[in-house]
Amino acid sequence: MKAMNRRLLLTTALLLSACASRAPAPSTLPALRLPPAALGSARFTLSQRLSVTRLDQPDAPPQRVDVQLQLDATGLLLAAFAFGQRVLLMQWDGQELGVQRHAMLPAEVDPNRMLRDLCLSYWPAEAVRAALPEGWTWVATTSGQELQQLGQARLVIRRPAANIVEIINFSEGYQLLIESQPQEGP
Repeated sequence: MKAMNRRLLLTTALLLSACASRAPAPSTLPALRLPPAALGSARFTLSQRLSVTRLDQPDAPPQRVDVQLQLDATGLLLAAFAFGQRVLLMQWDGQELGVQRHAMLPAEVDPNRMLRDLCLSYWPAEAVRAALPEGWTWVATTSGQELQQLGQARLVIRRPAANIVEIINFSEGYQLLIESQPQEGP
């Protein structure tokens, strides 16, 4: 049983860290810690299934984890679950990123990357653009948005359906598919 739990947590860690073990990419994506207040009246309470595939292993089966996400102008609350066990809890209030992780969850799981991907997926484009460093742009495309460095796409977000977000991160080598189901708010 312990071996299965350890294997489960390692699999979850790979998913959540989105290939943190890869060699450093030639360009590092900018960290984003956008204030929840920038969401305005937007409010999300979602049950999600996250599936990640490494770009260098496109034929490998995706790693999956279930997530509960609450997001509004007061803050973000994310809980990740694997086989019914909570493996990660993140809270972001615009000032402090609080993280609770399962004792066996490896340090490679990077809540800062997760927060960046959430900001790119859910915050308004104007807030993202205002937070980017020089040389970076957030560009609207016919299928979604692109985070570009000096005109080259480093991360692409597509929305192929109403409740699906696809992130293709060329710089860090992963594709993340987020399937969401809206939930009733508290």
